[in-house]
Amino acid sequence: MTPQRVARRVALGLLGVIVVAALVLSVVGISLVRRSFPQTEGEVALRGLEANVSVLRDQRGVPQIYGDSVTDIAKAQGFVHAQDRFFEMDFRRHVTAGRVSELVGEAGLEADRAVRTMGWRRVAEAELPTLEPATRTYLQAYADGVNAYLRGRSPSQASLEYVILGARVSDYTIEKWTPADSIAWLKAMAWDLRGDYADELGRARLSTRVSAAQINELYPPYDHANKPILSGQDWSPPAVAGQQASAVPSTAAMRASLRSTATRASAREAADALATPAAQQAYAAVGRALSAVPQLIGRGDGVGSNSWVIGSAKSATGKPLLANDPHLGLGIPSVWYQVGLHCRAVSEQCPLDVAGFSLSGVPGVVIGHNNKVAWGMTNLGPDVSDFYLEKLDGNTVLRGAAYEPLTTRQEVIKVAGGEDETITVRATRHGPLLSDVLGPLDDAGEHSPVPSTEGPQPVGQDYGVSLAWTGLQPSKTADAIFGMNTAQSFGEFREAARDFAVPSQNLIYADVDGHIGYQAPGQVPVRTSAFPDTPPGFWPAPGWDEAYDWKGYVPFEAMPTTLDPAEGFIVAANQAVTASPTPFLTSEWDYGYRSQRIRTLIERATEGGGKITAQQMADIQMDSRNEFAPKLVEALLAVPLEGPDDSEVEVAFTREAQDLLRDWDFTTPADDSTSGAAAAYYNAVWANLLTLLFDDEVPEDLRADGGDRYMAVVGRLLDNPKSAWWDNRQTAGITEGRDEILRQAQVEARLELTRTLGKDPDDWRWGALHRVDLEHRPLGSDTLPGVVRSVFNRGGFELPGGSSIVNANGGDISVGYGVTWGPSMRMVVDLGNLDRSTWINLTGASGHAFNGHYDDQTEDWVEGRQDPWPFTEKAVREATEDELTLVPEGAG
Repeated sequence: MTPQRVARRVALGLLGVIVVAALVLSVVGISLVRRSFPQTEGEVALRGLEANVSVLRDQRGVPQIYGDSVTDIAKAQGFVHAQDRFFEMDFRRHVTAGRVSELVGEAGLEADRAVRTMGWRRVAEAELPTLEPATRTYLQAYADGVNAYLRGRSPSQASLEYVILGARVSDYTIEKWTPADSIAWLKAMAWDLRGDYADELGRARLSTRVSAAQINELYPPYDHANKPILSGQDWSPPAVAGQQASAVPSTAAMRASLRSTATRASAREAADALATPAAQQAYAAVGRALSAVPQLIGRGDGVGSNSWVIGSAKSATGKPLLANDPHLGLGIPSVWYQVGLHCRAVSEQCPLDVAGFSLSGVPGVVIGHNNKVAWGMTNLGPDVSDFYLEKLDGNTVLRGAAYEPLTTRQEVIKVAGGEDETITVRATRHGPLLSDVLGPLDDAGEHSPVPSTEGPQPVGQDYGVSLAWTGLQPSKTADAIFGMNTAQSFGEFREAARDFAVPSQNLIYADVDGHIGYQAPGQVPVRTSAFPDTPPGFWPAPGWDEAYDWKGYVPFEAMPTTLDPAEGFIVAANQAVTASPTPFLTSEWDYGYRSQRIRTLIERATEGGGKITAQQMADIQMDSRNEFAPKLVEALLAVPLEGPDDSEVEVAFTREAQDLLRDWDFTTPADDSTSGAAAAYYNAVWANLLTLLFDDEVPEDLRADGGDRYMAVVGRLLDNPKSAWWDNRQTAGITEGRDEILRQAQVEARLELTRTLGKDPDDWRWGALHRVDLEHRPLGSDTLPGVVRSVFNRGGFELPGGSSIVNANGGDISVGYGVTWGPSMRMVVDLGNLDRSTWINLTGASGHAFNGHYDDQTEDWVEGRQDPWPFTEKAVREATEDELTLVPEGAG
């Protein structure tokens, strides 16, 4: 036999071995992947059920649950959540308990230190016994359902993720679910949705990098030409005991006085108005600690939402229409889980008949409708957290004229594959010392105003920064969820909202009787500003002076509300709630580009007696017009493109791109239209403009993200060409001025897009830049091989829209054009016929990679399509593809 034949036979033999091995691995792999898929047909025995429960799933795998008691329905919801999303639930509870390191090793340590310092889990455990008995029963029944699913299952049978993590945590066992696990998840939501914390810390760190006037320009006043949610006719502040109406000046007065206040402080009390380097190191350490906390539902400019409700008189159905699309961080699986919870016979003992968007790990429906009322939410964003600069001496803290002991506790963090770590958590009366979390970082070049009446501070003073936050106080938000699920009128809905403490939300309302309404709930602290004539919480306060402690909370009766406003519709898109300075909620509203655009579209549709359809409501959600662009484009087109050293060819090269803006309709599609090309160039100009304006003067972690605040900032700077922001400090001896910076931004944008999208501007597409990659947490991170990430991640979706656009999506423009936040779901509720309502989720019902429902809604979400949302049992059964019956264990 020739050597060639031997080689051929060996090669064929090896090929055969490889093929057989591949087939075996495929079979094993398929078996391993599918073993955690949920059973959706037949019968499953469930311990503790009183009677049979039906779980009907449609073509998207969305379950509708029918039972005879609230506890049976709660057990079934826990079972179904665990079937589809248990790893997500388990990961979240590790995050909220500060136990991520148990899953991922040392990579989770910084997150765990931060969360343990705040003590989310401890607060959840303290909150549980304060809830209504019915709520605790519901939470326990839900936990029993989760545990019924887990019983007898190994981690790999629960989810594929445990197979991947098994390489690090070989002996991992799944713990039973508890009611406190559900409550802790609400704390994590509240953390991401609290307002003003980043700006308060940012101002403190910027205060001697730039002038007081420049800080004032970076935080411009809210323009009340952008209509608030409620007009003066809809609501005016009542006289309520405990409300400090005179303590808070108008927003305009607050802002206008900032410059003079800072100037007075610098001139008269420089020694005690500027903190020492040690204090600045503490501020910087807090910034690092905040960055370490995992973003579970999103943070920053992307945390917002659109919602609006149309009254019967303006609706084509003759009954109200309600739309909602919460803007949160985007990942896979989606933060939301669609579900219906139905008592077969609705009664006082079994009042559930509700459907909508739930959170896996939490029983009930958070946003949706029942048989009588519908509700939506947008982030109210009140200032519910304050930082306090504390004077420390060892384990004591100054309070008035004397030092008192800090409270301390030990926390042990278990680390997969490593040694346990023990940390000491220290706290003052205000809250935990966040400056302890990761230790100091040298940031001594910064100083911050800290009002004091004690004269110059000792050079060697040791400082810390504590956090006061309403989320660290036990509350009854869980009671509110179940109350809203069963409310049958606006009065009952408001009563449920009374307990909605954190995260505070704008609640919009509609019912089948034709009413529409609004309620602002939440625990909002009453306190005095640390600086005269500035809003409370605008700067960190001196912790040693009890004058700046919280004085209680705004009474619920003083929170804004309305029923059936004369205008006939309500728009709540994170803009100011009212024009009234009381009660003081925050000074950091969204600047209103989205809310005004929604109002404009509603007014156009109803002009001359027109009526709005449900489809028009969904179309508005996809509107992609940039409302700030007309002002900036006008300024850009007015600027000569000829630079001092530019040739005619270079000028023509830039003008070729600039011409895209001349006939642009200001929409931002993802396609290959001329508007898509113009949107690409405009956004590149916008990014370069922000870089030229701000990067030379602010720390890297405080660079402009491109959101609504920066639109308001630049809009005002365009009218103030003498502002110091127009001068680039990195070009010594040269004062650029407004027109030169605008010119440079256009030149740089042309060069950037030529490199990334090609030389011909007509070929540019906004969608090619503006893409979303849905990343799995925690297995989508760069710490794992790409082949592993590809199993769980989905990506490359090109999106229209952008920041502060009704179809709101985006990221941090200082690092790129990619999308990290956006509409986490969309819904339109038709109160004239609930079965005509529509909804869509970001990903799908399943959290199991390779399951058909893992991402089966994403394409429709990208394109703006919505699915039918059946509600009545007849409509649900007509849409049913799979039916699972849960039976009491031992029955039959």
